[in-house]
Amino acid sequence: MSNSTQETESPVQSALLDSTTMQTPQQYIGSYWMRLRSGELGSLPIILGLVLIALIFQSANQNFLTPRNLVNIVVQMAGFAVIGYGMVFVLLLGEIDLSAGYVSAVGGVTTAILLRDSLMNPALSWIDWWNVIPIALAITTAIGFLHGFLITFFQLPSFIVTLAGLLAWNGVVLLIVGDGGTVNIQNPVVRNLASEVLPPIWGWIIIGAFVLLVTLLEVTTARARQKAGLRAKPPTIIVAQFALMSVAGAFIAYLFNINRALNETAPPQAGMPVIAAIMLLLLLLLTFILERTRFGRYVYAVGGNKEAARRAGVNVERIRVLVFMLSGLMAGMGGIVLASRLKSVATDAGGGNLLLYVIAAAVIGGTSLFGGRGKVVSAVLGALVVASVENGMGLLNLSSGIKFIITGLVLLAAVVIDALSRRQQQASGRR
Repeated sequence: MSNSTQETESPVQSALLDSTTMQTPQQYIGSYWMRLRSGELGSLPIILGLVLIALIFQSANQNFLTPRNLVNIVVQMAGFAVIGYGMVFVLLLGEIDLSAGYVSAVGGVTTAILLRDSLMNPALSWIDWWNVIPIALAITTAIGFLHGFLITFFQLPSFIVTLAGLLAWNGVVLLIVGDGGTVNIQNPVVRNLASEVLPPIWGWIIIGAFVLLVTLLEVTTARARQKAGLRAKPPTIIVAQFALMSVAGAFIAYLFNINRALNETAPPQAGMPVIAAIMLLLLLLLTFILERTRFGRYVYAVGGNKEAARRAGVNVERIRVLVFMLSGLMAGMGGIVLASRLKSVATDAGGGNLLLYVIAAAVIGGTSLFGGRGKVVSAVLGALVVASVENGMGLLNLSSGIKFIITGLVLLAAVVIDALSRRQQQASGRR
């Protein structure tokens, strides 16, 4: 009897002990391959898409992969990515924010108007960029709070509330800008935010620090998983990732530091754009919040199953309000970046294809429209795709109609891939 009991218990014990051991690189690669086959594609489609985009546009125009144009793409994507950071959090809840474009315009217009008035009105001479930007961001964050409050208190669909916000904040922008149509940004700090570059050495320092911090996050995650008795990423894989990121980071720093002329009359400049450094800093901060804090875990929980999260003790409505506040904050930052890039704000600020590009950036980058799945880096990858497609079509002098069609097809392809991935995961029992 005891022998038979030992025979039946030993396989279970071996499985438990095996689950707490460190994976070998071969086991990790095999596990990754199984996840791919089950539909967990991760960033693979977006990376393959970027390679395909580069090949297509480079074959059509030899200027696409030049250092100058690649840096221009980084500057072009910055506004989409920053607003997209907030959109990722909203989509993780399974919600939508249709007002993000015009909320970003409120942030940009508020900044431009206050800075203009500080030059024209002696009573406002105390106003400068360092206090105007916080005021503008506080306003857009309050707008996000208003949207979240209306959604949660009255239990309204976010689609309807933010659609109303889209119309209302468009009207606010029109009223603030007034009959002049355009407000130029005179303050040099805000005006040059999207075009200023750092000294060449700072590009190496910032990118090197970014790679080290990401690797440190991987190491601490692996140790935490191992202590909890879970399968951890092998040190060999972490070292390989560090090596790949170091090579890619060195290449990017090299591109930033190649002298380039911003236009025909401007002197050559070299160095990492300030806005790229801000974008990386926000990426690290928000990734830490989403993946390493209780708030981030609650966001995933609510997006995965709101009722289950509620029964587990999560204050679901508070999380939803905080996420919409974060979306408003990121929209305000993105609006200031976009205003700086144009050196002005106008009555059409926040309109056009901005909202399309922001949602496309989050979804194309891998954030699920159904909630519960995605990462902050999705906004960067998706914005890179959107900016690359827009830049490439601009080099080919394609019409606006063709640009909208192609961008729409890219977005549709991303949604189809997401839907097929979820279906495959459900069939394999992973969801």
